[in-house]
Amino acid sequence: MRVGIIGSGVMGEVHAAGWRQTEAELIGVHSANLEQARRVAEEFGIGVYDRLEALLEQADIVDVCVPTFLHKEMVLRSAAAGKHVVCEKPLALNLQDGQEMIEACQRAGVRLFVAMVVRFFPQYRLAQELVSKGQIGKLGVMRLKRVAYVPRAELSDNWYLDESRSGGMLVDLMIHDFDYARWLGGPVERIFARVNRATDGPGQYAQALLRFKEGSMALIEGGWAYPPGVFRTALDLSGTEGLIEWSSDEQAPVRSFTLSRDGSAAAVGLPTAGLATDPYALELQHAYQAIVSNEPFSVTAEDSLEALRIALAARESMLTGQPVSL
Repeated sequence: MRVGIIGSGVMGEVHAAGWRQTEAELIGVHSANLEQARRVAEEFGIGVYDRLEALLEQADIVDVCVPTFLHKEMVLRSAAAGKHVVCEKPLALNLQDGQEMIEACQRAGVRLFVAMVVRFFPQYRLAQELVSKGQIGKLGVMRLKRVAYVPRAELSDNWYLDESRSGGMLVDLMIHDFDYARWLGGPVERIFARVNRATDGPGQYAQALLRFKEGSMALIEGGWAYPPGVFRTALDLSGTEGLIEWSSDEQAPVRSFTLSRDGSAAAVGLPTAGLATDPYALELQHAYQAIVSNEPFSVTAEDSLEALRIALAARESMLTGQPVSL
């Protein structure tokens, strides 16, 4: 199948590299930034499409890697052209738009895959598998961290810093961990969030406390707070029978600590594939195979919509200072 990419920024380039590791034929890129598109096209030996309509005529799958406020338009136009769609996260800026995008793809009979890439990081996937197998008993408490630096746009207009176009840090960045927490803990019942903002810039650090219907809870930390180039993530999962932990600061694999009945603890190091295999390539390989074989996606568009619902509730709680029930 032939794949065309819309958008030539960082994610467009990342996805182009990922598609090269599938059996798909990457045909070209369309972008409002023609100079940038030409650089991407030269790097990957593909074409540049000046008009979106020309790309839609040639592609079987369209990969939407434009800024978030353009997702809806590009997904609707791709679906109307009868093309399967891969869309970068977050799906949309609000729930109504997200639902319209899902329904448009359903009506057109095309598949919609939202790139929630954290589910394809080996450490996070391994931890989820251990939880689902009962390795640490009944899940009780999760602590997740995702803190980076303030995004720097490639153009003079930094749309990331405009919440009306990006959704803000909670929607653009923390949505990954909202999705992951829901993957492990199930439906979220209530959320409370607070944020600390820098006095002289867009830097910020937030914490969100989630309560799940099944009784567990999660503390999720996220921010644009580190110096440029620093990006730290971590997970700590606590259950009735043990712990699972991992941090990007460590080179060690995911660790699982199982509690014995006499109170002592036996530590077992669990090897992972590491990041030799690009998670972005893994998610695109999965999406491509599911589309070709008409198999279910491991993360659905509806999953991405629920992650957006949590992120928007967290932002509402942050603004009002009150907990929000979902």
